[in-house]
Amino acid sequence: MEIKVDIQKCTGCGICKNYCMYDAIEIINKKAIINENCIYCGACVESCKYNAIEITSDNKIEKDFSDYKGVCVFLETHDNKIIDVGFELLSTGKILANNLGVNLSAVLICDNEPLNLYDVFKFGLNELFFVKSNIFINNTDDIFAKALVQVINKYKPEIFLAGATMFGRTLIPKVAAIIKTGLTADCTALSIDNDKKILLQTRPTFGGNILATIVTKNSRPQMATVRPHVMEIKYENKTNDTDNNQNNNNEKGLSLSDYRNKIKYIEIDESKFKTKYKLISKEKETEEKINLNDYDVIVSGGRGLGGADKFKMLKELAELLGGVVGASRAAVDSNWISYPHQVGQTGKTVNPKLYIAVGISGAIQHLAGMQTSDMIIAINKDPNAPIFKVANYGIVGDMFDIIPKLINKIKAGKPII
Repeated sequence: MEIKVDIQKCTGCGICKNYCMYDAIEIINKKAIINENCIYCGACVESCKYNAIEITSDNKIEKDFSDYKGVCVFLETHDNKIIDVGFELLSTGKILANNLGVNLSAVLICDNEPLNLYDVFKFGLNELFFVKSNIFINNTDDIFAKALVQVINKYKPEIFLAGATMFGRTLIPKVAAIIKTGLTADCTALSIDNDKKILLQTRPTFGGNILATIVTKNSRPQMATVRPHVMEIKYENKTNDTDNNQNNNNEKGLSLSDYRNKIKYIEIDESKFKTKYKLISKEKETEEKINLNDYDVIVSGGRGLGGADKFKMLKELAELLGGVVGASRAAVDSNWISYPHQVGQTGKTVNPKLYIAVGISGAIQHLAGMQTSDMIIAINKDPNAPIFKVANYGIVGDMFDIIPKLINKIKAGKPII
């Protein structure tokens, strides 16, 4: 990209300098001069009433990406199991691969074979690249990055997906920087542009106030990290686990021995996988342990509750429904409930079967964390609250009157809907 000033048109009026937020414009000899601080935001172009400033593209030769094929997913493990976000991405990856007419592959990097390894083949996976070594036991992201780069450079997927977990958010940017490709972090939706056959990567931006759709035009692979629990897990087929004495139905007549043929073990030279990090110790979290994603029902409270003691009635309702209590950021920031209960962009992303929002207005940051729930019931006294736009059922009224009535109905064995 290049920015030019037409000195024949420029009068040195200084309007562009006043609009520039980056001190990138100087007025010298009554002419605007643009320095290295410019970020090509275009504010000066729009402000110039003499049309003296122009931003032009580099007119680069279009790159040939014909040797990049397929969709590849990074499978993260924890406690010797592949975590759920990997299966969510395999489900989404298969849809993307089908739209493009290409294969779906995955990369697994760990020190031991995960207990649920063969579950990955329930999603129509064509090939699994397995890098197994004791050097990966401590999850140090720099050596994981080296392994991922090796696989990506050799097999050249056109799309590469990973979970936006704590580990993924540190690992995948390293990989993107090494292979010099674009990365869209924290995506909440992925799709294919059917005309251009490129990946559309959607994520919240500007503090969650808008959703931006981003494309990677000039580099490969198209790389994105995806928030856990925003994609639905959809099995394509089931494995016949007779080899492991598990009696699942086999829809396509394949046994685990057939799936083993789809695993490609990647050999590495361990001497080239040195890390600059040293693990000092591991500490278990001592705070309240609760995983909102373990529950099919979440009853969340917001600022409208007015205090910590009001969460008692939400807890009673949640327990009657076999669920758990959630909260908005406002409630957590007010110290009414602890952070592990927080739902939203800065908390947990959840998609339970039933989400009940009580006294939550529906800021977009909160909606980003729960709007994929199967059913949403909103209770708020403000009929114009944004939460009602995503709710399947809305109740306008006083929560302190409505919640006790719901509790009594449930105790009486009556349906709440």
